[in-house]
Amino acid sequence: MKTLAVIPARLQSSRFSRKVLFPLKGKPLLYYVWREVARTGGIDRTIIATDSREVLEAAVTFGAECELTSRRHRTGSDRAAEIASRHPADIVINVQADNLGLKAAALGRVVSAFRSDRGADVGTIIRRMADDDDLADPDIVKAVINGDNWALWFSRSPLPWVRSAEGEAGVRRFLYWHHVGIYLFRRRALEQFARWRRSTYEKAESLEQLRILEHGGRIRAYKTRMQTISVDSPKDLKKLGKVVS
Repeated sequence: MKTLAVIPARLQSSRFSRKVLFPLKGKPLLYYVWREVARTGGIDRTIIATDSREVLEAAVTFGAECELTSRRHRTGSDRAAEIASRHPADIVINVQADNLGLKAAALGRVVSAFRSDRGADVGTIIRRMADDDDLADPDIVKAVINGDNWALWFSRSPLPWVRSAEGEAGVRRFLYWHHVGIYLFRRRALEQFARWRRSTYEKAESLEQLRILEHGGRIRAYKTRMQTISVDSPKDLKKLGKVVS
């Protein structure tokens, strides 16, 4: 079963322009994500997907395979679908380029679980939330799952909202899940995703995975203890010393 990993890497970002090329310890941030994906067992090929020649040239300097894509894509999974259309693969993994702290061993365990999970056409990763401050942070996406680890919903707002006094909100009093921006697709599921128009809640929350749920699809959530930081604004750079080596 051939597995392709795609790292969509836009140069321009509304909240932190050029972040994928921001230098850290002499390398662009993109390098650290690519390095771990390229080391991951069970992944046969890793390609950076970008609409910027500057990103392509930077990727070549650290030995990555990189391809140019259309500038029209609004999500990473749409960009990954374009790359997948050019290459044979049974499974396509979309790894967000600002997912710092990603570890090859932890990602490899999820890849293995998804490969053997015949009931899942789409998968993603979640971890237990450990900080109350994260609940109010819209850059940290919250996931709600059922007892079989199928995703019920994702939101930038605290989810669920705990109403009763007995169930006062807080990560020590209620089990909240933090969504990690990695998506695993069977090829047919990614092709279907790219054919669907962007959906109502997807646009409202700016969360591409909601397109799948809104169209009646299912997403299996795989739990991890891996600590990653999504670099959404310059303030997040202060956190990187804890997770990047």
